[in-house]
Amino acid sequence: MGLLVFVRNLLLALCLFLVLGFLYYSAWKLHLFQWEDSNSVVLSFDSAGQTLGSEYDRLGFLLKLDSKLPAELATKYANFSEGTCKPGYASALMTAIFPRFSKPAPMFLDDSFRKWARIREFVPPFGIKGQDNLIKAILSVTKEYRLTPALDSLSCRRCIIVGNGGVLANKSLGSRIDDYDIVVRLNSAPVKGFEKDVGSKTTLRITYPEGAMQRPEHYERDSLFVLAGFKWQDFKWLKYIVYKERVSWTHNIQREKEFLRKLVKARVITDLTSGI
Repeated sequence: MGLLVFVRNLLLALCLFLVLGFLYYSAWKLHLFQWEDSNSVVLSFDSAGQTLGSEYDRLGFLLKLDSKLPAELATKYANFSEGTCKPGYASALMTAIFPRFSKPAPMFLDDSFRKWARIREFVPPFGIKGQDNLIKAILSVTKEYRLTPALDSLSCRRCIIVGNGGVLANKSLGSRIDDYDIVVRLNSAPVKGFEKDVGSKTTLRITYPEGAMQRPEHYERDSLFVLAGFKWQDFKWLKYIVYKERVSWTHNIQREKEFLRKLVKARVITDLTSGI
């Protein structure tokens, strides 16, 4: 009986300790959140990383992201009518709301990619660290890695991005989409048979292996295929395609299968499908 009383008291003490610990932790997190929030108006930067004052949040964005343009931009673009292409507008507005914004690197990798030291410091998807040889091999046989001369010659380009989530179904926005200079489609966003809703023009198709259409005839002959590499296997996948080698859609999972077989054999897990 004495042992049961001791265990009960021990459990009560432990529960009390856990409750107090939780309350203390919650209070600390709340204080930390408030501290970060109060400091978010102080930590703001210009394009060189210097503090600006109290108008920007901790990431460097304007605290008030409304539709009003800064006075300088409003004056510069005052004579442009709604819907017309405004040269440099997107970059100027982005710089206004996020002063740290810069675009020194080209949109697409080309033969000069080795000189961009910053993107070589980080592994995919934030850079190309460790991918130099693969990228060099791909670019050596790539015919195009820029926009077409006709698009490059435009002083201003209006762009639209079309996804593949199905939200354009029955919206009849096809003709409006085709009015844009550059139409970017993501992954397997369909076109054929859906022109009324999604348009018929494709300038760029951006994808990665898992989201790519697997049949060549589904791609537009007059569009540019753009790989968004999130991991090193993505660059290897593109190399397989460019050199017309056997495509490996996944990495070698033999070690994982061997590990899982051991778990099944030891009855740690159950393989209901007998697929391991």
